[in-house]
Amino acid sequence: MPDSTAPVDLDLRLVWCFTIVAEHGHFGRAAEVLHTTQPSLSRQIRRLESQLGARLIDRSPQGSRLTEAGETFLPLARSLLRSARQAAARTRAAARPSRLVVGYISGLIVTAAVRELRRHHPEAEIQTLHLDWDEPRAALLDHRVDAVVARLPFPTTDLHVTVLYDEPRVLLVPREHRLAGRESVTLDDIAGEPMPRIRHTPPDWHAFWRAEPRPDGRPVPDGPDIDAVDDKYELIASGDAVAIVPAGVGLGGLRPDLTTIALDGIEPCHVVLATRADDRTNRLLTAFGRYAQAHITPPEDPAD
Repeated sequence: MPDSTAPVDLDLRLVWCFTIVAEHGHFGRAAEVLHTTQPSLSRQIRRLESQLGARLIDRSPQGSRLTEAGETFLPLARSLLRSARQAAARTRAAARPSRLVVGYISGLIVTAAVRELRRHHPEAEIQTLHLDWDEPRAALLDHRVDAVVARLPFPTTDLHVTVLYDEPRVLLVPREHRLAGRESVTLDDIAGEPMPRIRHTPPDWHAFWRAEPRPDGRPVPDGPDIDAVDDKYELIASGDAVAIVPAGVGLGGLRPDLTTIALDGIEPCHVVLATRADDRTNRLLTAFGRYAQAHITPPEDPAD
């Protein structure tokens, strides 16, 4: 029986504007992000409130605060926008079945696998897209990419994940560090060394890249908090912290004032190919999976 429920008259652009105001907590800053004026943005929010029949934001000279209705609507608004993006992306994909976007994160090279896919499917449109380390799942579920080559750990709910190879984890230190020049070190050797924390990062990611908990149960000393992975290089070069990183970071060409040391007694990280769990019948995706497993392999150390 067809659904006879009347659709809600809800403008998605207004919903998006609301999420930006909620994120910045200020109409002026949100207007700058949206490239509009504050009066125009205020009118758009009032239109959304009229459509919903509820006040979403309390305004004051100090800024903006979500009402109880606004707090309730915010996660629903974000979910609504995400669903709209997915609907548009899936529809475009159905209209253009010979298109594939391959995502990858820093330090991982997909060139050979993508080249093979293009060679065997010259009629297809194959694109690549660089992603930040924390984007793989979101980029897949938002249909910005169709496949991602990345390092675990990251959330894998609703994804299909294939391990391509294991990559050792190594210690990153300044060249003047007391351990620099050692052939290898253990976790005991760095027990007192501070390690940075990246703000707004999942606990399991921190635990993996700080090797927590340590075998002896001692906590890892906290270095300075940072906002991005790349910020740690300056901290380490300044002698304020050390870090555990993928071995491929060193092979990619470090700053001359940094060096890596093999880290014994620690599990490697997994370099994986991730795709959407419900996207297993795409012929291009199937083909790329074969080429990824054949051609995305551990890099060779130039010193070997």
